[in-house]
Amino acid sequence: MNRVSLAVVTGVSVLAAAGAVSQIMRVSAEIRRQSNVDEARPADVILVLGAAEYRGRPSPVLEARLNHALFLYHQQMAPRILTTGGKGGDPTFTEGEVAHAYLSHHEVPSEAILVESEGESTVHSIAAAAEIMRRMNLKSCIVVSDGYHIYRVKKMLETMGMEAYGSPRPERTAEDQDSLRQRWVYARQAIAYELWRIGVPI
Repeated sequence: MNRVSLAVVTGVSVLAAAGAVSQIMRVSAEIRRQSNVDEARPADVILVLGAAEYRGRPSPVLEARLNHALFLYHQQMAPRILTTGGKGGDPTFTEGEVAHAYLSHHEVPSEAILVESEGESTVHSIAAAAEIMRRMNLKSCIVVSDGYHIYRVKKMLETMGMEAYGSPRPERTAEDQDSLRQRWVYARQAIAYELWRIGVPI
């Protein structure tokens, strides 16, 4: 390869890298904006994204998501709650089943709780949850998760023909959301979203 060809290839690579960084920054900004918006409105089901559980008990993050789902349920935003999440390394319990038990303990009728308990990733859980919704003719959902998670989940559901509204669990202050660590969280979600768009499920 001569010097001119090498310069062209290098220039194209630099432009492509700059374009990718610009796209990640744009999506990160959209994720941050979505994380601060509560779109809760009447829907067919409240969809709670799974998080870690400890030997049958929800982690603080999962408990906070479930408490927010309970708040929406008691506000009569939806007649059902759909929990998600597989075993995540626990040989006995799944995130979805632990969430079901927690909701039942807080007096949500068993017939009002749906469970997706096979998902090993966000992509897997959302695909399985969407299939449950399709089988039950549920067309709209309120997505409950941490704020940074909602943009990507909404996009996935919308590509599957679902109406999705975000309702992040109460968590951070505006100052926390501007921290360097939080900006990295948004960027990481943006990268995950872009990978999903090109067919890499994570």
